[in-house]
Amino acid sequence: MGKISNQAVLQKLSNSFGEKISVPAEPYGLLTFETTKEDIQDILKFLKEDKELQFIFLTDITAIHYPENSLPIVVVYHLHSFVNNVRVRIKVSLPDLNPTIPTATTLWEGANWMERETFDFFGINFEGHPNLVRILNVDDMTAFPMRKEFPLEDPNRVDKKDFFFGR
Repeated sequence: MGKISNQAVLQKLSNSFGEKISVPAEPYGLLTFETTKEDIQDILKFLKEDKELQFIFLTDITAIHYPENSLPIVVVYHLHSFVNNVRVRIKVSLPDLNPTIPTATTLWEGANWMERETFDFFGINFEGHPNLVRILNVDDMTAFPMRKEFPLEDPNRVDKKDFFFGR
């Protein structure tokens, strides 16, 4: 089977899910679209199990924190179809207070550690995950280090004053 175009993938998704697929774009040739947490599992299952598309490889699950947005936590999925040599990116926006989304471990066992890492750094609860515990940070840590909730630098630091550098 040859390479399928991004437009063909998007058309197939639009035919099956309609309004549940939004903001389609192709930055750097990578088909990117958004959906909701209610629809993400159905879309992932469709992309994996469709006989033509065959997005059988979950490349990555991660998140991004946009504190200025109304839904500031964005979970990002990257899928790859080896058969068609095409990739897609799927984004799901969540609130920053108790962000929850269904697990992808029911489709890909490899999602287990990706979701644990995303939980560890962003505090996203993957509902139905078999062992959602911290993986890289200490267990008693109360913050999520990849969220942009703290200033980058203490403005009261005295060692950063200009007079220490001859200015």
